Amino acid sequence: MTKKKKYQPLDAMDYPRFEGIRTFMRLPHIEVLDDADFAIIGAPFDTGGTFRVGARFGPAGIRDNSLLLRPYNPAQQIGIFDYCSGIDYGDIPVVPGYIQESHKKIEVGAKAIFDSRTIPIFMGGDHSVSLPILRAIKQKFGPVALIHFDAHCDLWHGYFNKKDTHGTPFRRALEENLIDSARSSQIGLRGPLYDEGDHQMPTEAGLMAITGPELHRMGIDKAIRKIKARVGRGPAYLTFDIDFVDPAYAPGTGTPEAGGFTGYDSISLVRGLTDIDFIGYDMVEVMPVYDPANVTCLLAANIIYEFISLIALQKRGNSN
Repeated sequence: MTKKKKYQPLDAMDYPRFEGIRTFMRLPHIEVLDDADFAIIGAPFDTGGTFRVGARFGPAGIRDNSLLLRPYNPAQQIGIFDYCSGIDYGDIPVVPGYIQESHKKIEVGAKAIFDSRTIPIFMGGDHSVSLPILRAIKQKFGPVALIHFDAHCDLWHGYFNKKDTHGTPFRRALEENLIDSARSSQIGLRGPLYDEGDHQMPTEAGLMAITGPELHRMGIDKAIRKIKARVGRGPAYLTFDIDFVDPAYAPGTGTPEAGGFTGYDSISLVRGLTDIDFIGYDMVEVMPVYDPANVTCLLAANIIYEFISLIALQKRGNSN
């Protein structure tokens, strides 16, 4: 049997799940990256939101609803902590109300993670936090393939004559050459738009777009094949806006759009993204205040669990 890694969750047979300080999956809260294969990191900034706000409480809500996650993933047939050592790193400090200052702090904090061998999983916060993370990525990896699950393309030029909101991060990322558009995909786009030009933005940016209606028609397996064929070889970053999910299954978000996907659809799509060189992940736009039964936070925690499982699969493959 594979020797267990250094950092792993508390044993539920020793400490009941309702006990202890709230960390993701009851992992140890450690701010040193030595011996950590992955780290859970909060980026609780939501001043980039243009409609509902409250995603600053997303990391806390996700942590609270991760307590029932267990170390063996039967769907992927892997014991995560047979191959991975994981920590909850805590939150990156931000400056409430000040987007540029907060983005700089997130970039600096993210760079420290990427400079280590640890794979980060960030919890937003609104989707603007992906921009400083991608800036940090470029400093080590160069332009990266983006796999982006979202109801919205987040490619708008600006809002009220301001360049940075949760609807603009990937426009800025393309302008700054942070994304390799030829290897990148946006999946699940749907909902009313201002005009036909908005609908064309992903294609004009050189991204592969799979709209929500197209994904419903083609099915999960075909979509996975298309995403994997597009990304090819090289580093990739996965960003998951929880509004990809239909509001019937994830009401706790800032810009809900009808016609989305189930929790099972979402988990299955992530599970299928094996054999990709992921160097990081994020989960954004989770708002506990609009999540009365905690179903959004619970689903977000389970999707992050699938991110961790992909890391474990990578580690197992590299050890063979």
